Amino acid sequence: MKNPMKLLCTVAAIATIFVTGCSKSTSGTPVDQPAIEYVDPQLRGEILKKSNIPFSGYYPLTGIGTYNEVNQRAFAVMVNNHPKARPQSGLHKADIVYEILAEGAVTRFLAVFQSELPEVVGPVRSARDYYIYLSKGLGAIYVNYGGSPEAFDLLQYREITDYIGGIVRKGYADDQFFYRANFRSAPHNVYTTAEKLIEGAEKRNFSLTKEIKPFSFLSVEEMKTVSGEEASEVAVTYSNSYKTSFIYDENSAKYQRFVNGKEYNDRETKTPITVDNILIIEAPHRVVDSAGRRDIDLDGSGKGYLIQLGIRHEVEWKNVNGRIIPYMDGKEAGLVPGKTWVNVIPTSPGLEKMVSFDF
Repeated sequence: MKNPMKLLCTVAAIATIFVTGCSKSTSGTPVDQPAIEYVDPQLRGEILKKSNIPFSGYYPLTGIGTYNEVNQRAFAVMVNNHPKARPQSGLHKADIVYEILAEGAVTRFLAVFQSELPEVVGPVRSARDYYIYLSKGLGAIYVNYGGSPEAFDLLQYREITDYIGGIVRKGYADDQFFYRANFRSAPHNVYTTAEKLIEGAEKRNFSLTKEIKPFSFLSVEEMKTVSGEEASEVAVTYSNSYKTSFIYDENSAKYQRFVNGKEYNDRETKTPITVDNILIIEAPHRVVDSAGRRDIDLDGSGKGYLIQLGIRHEVEWKNVNGRIIPYMDGKEAGLVPGKTWVNVIPTSPGLEKMVSFDF
């Protein structure tokens, strides 16, 4: 096992004991190496941070600094948002969550995990083509259970991206990486775990490392100068029976998520769902079948709001190589380092009617 404390021996101005431990005596006589005990990554990070040693890297989807590796590949998991599937598991660990209509007035989540994986995530639900393309744009391993006809075509037949797909893969070969919980009824009871995701990727010979182009993030100094219209509260109303909202907390500088006015927490840990950025965009939607499935055009550009630090900005969003990017004044808008929640709504009725502030 690679000893993480070895790093301390290679940094200038480290404590004398470590300098001695990594050197020889001036007489040329070898000096006994002092025993160095294993230190776990979290404690190692605390030691390095207290020593004012710069971060060795930054996670590409959150901009958060770390002393750990940052090139682990993302998993993008389809998560059920039917009322019978709430509260969900693992969303508080996601770097990015995309919330988009699936059929009727019910939204579904694409939860993207790169900087950390949840112990459990779900309920896992079926695929739609526009989620697949978003996952592909991030170079992620797409995770789903079932899918629309268009999704089956993209995954099972055309194999446009790496995926772990219950029901979808021929012979139900990927069902082994999911399980059904006994506290909910089908189809709202399919779950997976970090261990099963990694196992699935390894059995399918998918790479678990990938260099991901980072989003643009604000510096500490830039965050001090953010200005615009106040947005301490924001709500997105998808229907009369479903409203997702966020309330800004000045102490943490984060937005906490609520559903129909009630605090929304992780099922297992009871951790509140909090994010640092909210991106709301409008895009053309079209119902394509009797089940209410939709064709959603995310290939072009359109209007949106970027909400951060209690402030909102009107932005233009663009699809750049499969990724939804906000722009202000013709330049990529900087995100606050941390987690991001993306709400996609129909162009009709649009931002003016579906989004409200300070409700």
